[in-house]
Amino acid sequence: MMSRQPATKARNFVIAAERTPPRVVLRAGAEVFEGIFRYETAVGSGFGVVRLPASDPTRAFQFMTNLHELKGFEEKIGERRPTGAAYSRNFGGTNWKDQRIASERYIDREPTVLVVGGGQAGLTVAATLGHLSVDTLVIDRLARVGDCWRTRYHSLALHNPTEFNHLPYMPFPPNWPVYLPKDMLAEWFEAYVMAMEINFWTSTELARGSYDDAAGRWSVVVRNTTDGRERTLRPKHLIFANGLVGEPSIPDLPGLRDFKGDLMHTSAFSNGAHWRGRKALVLGTGSSGHDIAQDLHANGVQTTLIQRGPSMVLSINPSAKLTYAVYDGVPLDDGDLLVAINTLPVLKRILKTMTARMVEFDRKLIDGLIARGFKWYDGDDHLGHNMLIRTRYGGYNLDGGCSELIVQGEVGLLQFERIERFAPGGALLKDGSLVPADLIVLGTGFEPQQAVVKKLLGEAIAEKIGPVWGLGPDGEMNNMWKRTAQEGLWFAGGSFSNCRIFSRFVALQIKAIEEGLVPK
Repeated sequence: MMSRQPATKARNFVIAAERTPPRVVLRAGAEVFEGIFRYETAVGSGFGVVRLPASDPTRAFQFMTNLHELKGFEEKIGERRPTGAAYSRNFGGTNWKDQRIASERYIDREPTVLVVGGGQAGLTVAATLGHLSVDTLVIDRLARVGDCWRTRYHSLALHNPTEFNHLPYMPFPPNWPVYLPKDMLAEWFEAYVMAMEINFWTSTELARGSYDDAAGRWSVVVRNTTDGRERTLRPKHLIFANGLVGEPSIPDLPGLRDFKGDLMHTSAFSNGAHWRGRKALVLGTGSSGHDIAQDLHANGVQTTLIQRGPSMVLSINPSAKLTYAVYDGVPLDDGDLLVAINTLPVLKRILKTMTARMVEFDRKLIDGLIARGFKWYDGDDHLGHNMLIRTRYGGYNLDGGCSELIVQGEVGLLQFERIERFAPGGALLKDGSLVPADLIVLGTGFEPQQAVVKKLLGEAIAEKIGPVWGLGPDGEMNNMWKRTAQEGLWFAGGSFSNCRIFSRFVALQIKAIEEGLVPK
């Protein structure tokens, strides 16, 4: 850090009077003095967090700086809100709607940034870029804004509380439910795109692309998924915000192609009403697999969950809510700062303690599952589902009620190792018996993001950047929310809180590059 000081010129460190006042708290098992400060640099200003051990406040336990805005390029909000013809009584000229329609067409200009994916990752980074006056276009292959949630299974609701899922600049209404139903969220996405003035092309997919080093621009072909028409765009920056994954992963399991019933991936499942009175197998014990098994059961389908490997199951409340304990008693923006401070060694200490508490809370449920033959574990090195998210983006279930159905025998449980092969009528076990099924749902995940990059941008770029997501050698997430080895290529994704926090990091970096504040 000190080696960068001559260029960074960090100065004017003061307690941030407008933020949570300094206090004594317990962090990573240690009592610390915790304070939020503001500071300035050569290019902008920011906020940071310092934690001093209560036992020896002469040295720092943790110290983090977080750039918040660039000097001369501040967000156009509050007193800096936009003015101009589009926002006034422009008699004889175009109004706001006319100008929005013209802006979205990109007839006479190229977008500076092209964002692939219109979920929470794409919308948050596009909104933040827009507030920094960076011309940004979002494309999504689905027909309507919000369809990334609207088209998912009928019973889906978010597994984490609404109060921690707010999008930048526009929080959810205070009367909205604790856990948002998917369609409610989808409708909000449409309102968000309008309110944030996000340029958004629906029914549009990225077909292929390449980077022109001499011009410093991408040449990308986008395709209309309705009529097949193609158009070439030349953005300077390409952000993959497509959910960290690609197409559904369909494993070539023995005999699966011989199955004569209905076979589908969880991404294609809507609801179980069509199979009422019949039998189903759900392969996979993540949250989607559990939810779909519960939906089938609720629709009168005799359902069995197939487990291929150990999974962590924890209650949504109280266990999963421990993840948000750092937000207790502080505004959301301050909690977001406190979340971002932890380096990997400290994070592991926190997660190990947190996971142990989760196990205490859920002991009865865990014991009941194990008694039924469920392979339960608390993650690698006892670090729980929060580390599984970072390393595998799966392998756990935030339980919405299916686990109790398993414990009570209402939903069956079958270990994959007992299956010899799949057969036309279901799963043929090694003892010669058949578990009959009319439907098999595959909760088998999705292809990794690097495979998507290889398919769309070529093998050379995919190899150049390496893995996307997962922990890298530096303890940070591979290629996420930061510059990659490929100039102009970025990745954004994760939970709502991930997207809210880190969209600003991506937007500030791109704005700084475009304004010449950092070298290309």
